[in-house]
Amino acid sequence: MNRNSECTSISAHQSLLEGLALNRRGVVSFSGAGGKTSLMFRLARELSKVGGPVLTTTTTKIWMPTLDQSPGVIFSVSSKELLSKARDIFQVHRHFSAGAGQVSSNKKVSGFSPDFVDELWYSGMFRWILVEADGADGRSIKVPGPDEPVIPACSNMVIGVVGLDAIGKPLDNRSVFRPRLFSTITGLVMGEPLTESVTAAAILHKEGIMKGAPTHADRLLFLNKADQPGALESARRISAYLFKRAEKIGLKRVIIGHAEHEPPVVEYHST
Repeated sequence: MNRNSECTSISAHQSLLEGLALNRRGVVSFSGAGGKTSLMFRLARELSKVGGPVLTTTTTKIWMPTLDQSPGVIFSVSSKELLSKARDIFQVHRHFSAGAGQVSSNKKVSGFSPDFVDELWYSGMFRWILVEADGADGRSIKVPGPDEPVIPACSNMVIGVVGLDAIGKPLDNRSVFRPRLFSTITGLVMGEPLTESVTAAAILHKEGIMKGAPTHADRLLFLNKADQPGALESARRISAYLFKRAEKIGLKRVIIGHAEHEPPVVEYHST
């Protein structure tokens, strides 16, 4: 991708499978804020309907999935044990979730190391593994910490997520996870409103949500909550900013949508 590349905009109204242009199998890692978990489980549901088998997991922590999100959860620190249980589950369901254990204090699922996810993938058991690779404590935009995101090397796609409902709101900890770090990398003063250009700058920064993506992985951005007033126009402006310098992070496609609505993809922009 270069600065002279033309950006193609498609009004899609599509499924996630169509909007993300997924290959036949792979490992998809999600980073960022503003709807990662909803997006991951929505994608798992679509993938399981076209064959599976699908595993959803995390390298950090996620809330215990509901039955609507995942028909079952396996806890194990042994890949051999997990794969054995998976064979039984796949006789009934084409999707389940797994983690190393349950954090009793807050009902969260603790995740696996990236190497463990690699081991599961190379077992050949799964057609798809979907990985939530960082946390955002319910905020809509974030800047990763020094040890985030935790992306397995086997990932062939990394999807950064941003919640459009943060645009226009002040830079503080109500909408932004690690707002002072966001201020440091963008220059936006605490309390000033988040703009489309500043949001794009945070995404493009070397310490932004695409940090740590494997060199071979496709990098996509999902701009979520496009159903909010003015959000679609903001998303289009963010896309325009991004594609002026998208070669910095190897960005392949920007998808605009709303993970919890039908259809989840409104439009996408690519080169």
